Amino acid sequence: MSELKAAAASPRVRYWIGAVCVFVAAFCFALKGVMIKLAYHYGVDALSLLTLRMLFALPFYAGTLFWLSQRLPPAPMTPKHWGLVAILGVTGYYAASYFNFLGLVYIDASLERILLFTYPTFVLLMNVFLLKNRVTMLQWMALALTYSGIMLAFLPHLTGGSPPKAVWLGTFWVVLSGLVYAVYLVGSDPMIARLGSQRYTCYAMLAATVPTVLHRVLIKGGDLSIFPTPVYIIGFAMALLNTVIPTFLIAEGIKRVGSGNTSIIGSIGPVFTIVLASVLLNEHISIYQLVGTAFVLAGVLLIGWKGSK
Repeated sequence: MSELKAAAASPRVRYWIGAVCVFVAAFCFALKGVMIKLAYHYGVDALSLLTLRMLFALPFYAGTLFWLSQRLPPAPMTPKHWGLVAILGVTGYYAASYFNFLGLVYIDASLERILLFTYPTFVLLMNVFLLKNRVTMLQWMALALTYSGIMLAFLPHLTGGSPPKAVWLGTFWVVLSGLVYAVYLVGSDPMIARLGSQRYTCYAMLAATVPTVLHRVLIKGGDLSIFPTPVYIIGFAMALLNTVIPTFLIAEGIKRVGSGNTSIIGSIGPVFTIVLASVLLNEHISIYQLVGTAFVLAGVLLIGWKGSK
């Protein structure tokens, strides 16, 4: 028994458990765009789908928060800290998610996932301009690779079946989602240090649920019983598979392998999305998109590798 405990506690085992957590989370996150596109086939709008996702996820986060409150001491939080948690939660899980859902109304799931991977570069640039960190030559190379890959993946869509105006509009919303999510990530570090990653995630998600529901009530009313049954099935699956499970897996992965290695392992996400979109949505994947994805992944890997160093 003592040998088993020693093996479980070894750094190698701990690392691989964390790596598997991040890998599974990347797969779950990659499913999100595909599931949103599937739901849109049933006539649901972006705001209603986001509201269903948040409401279905709410009991899981509330239950986890209660469970954590029984096992952890109270966090040293002031009203200012609670306000910051609420603002960050609304930013990262309401605003960023809503913009992402809007973007998927206009563009393919595979392109959405590539565009969304601009957020590590936004984090890097925010650290440069806000925290005055120095950009190394390796990081400049990473930025160049990432945006070159995005352009390669993006340009064929302007000559494809979708109107260019729709492609530009979808791109705008998805890139804005990545920018807003980067703001959330940069601002989250001190709150995670105070609350812990799991407790912070729960509070942030609960805070984001309030404006999501209010937005739906103000724009379309409070009746959510008007959609076909598949919409609710997809909404619940999104809450569980694209929200609850991956957020906790990512938190566990960061704890075990660090944020730098997490970003490296998680960069497999666009590859998952391209395969899933091709198989489940019959989206055409061009050679430009494959090469562009490789460039984006190379850039993200360089940023993550630098962070892990």
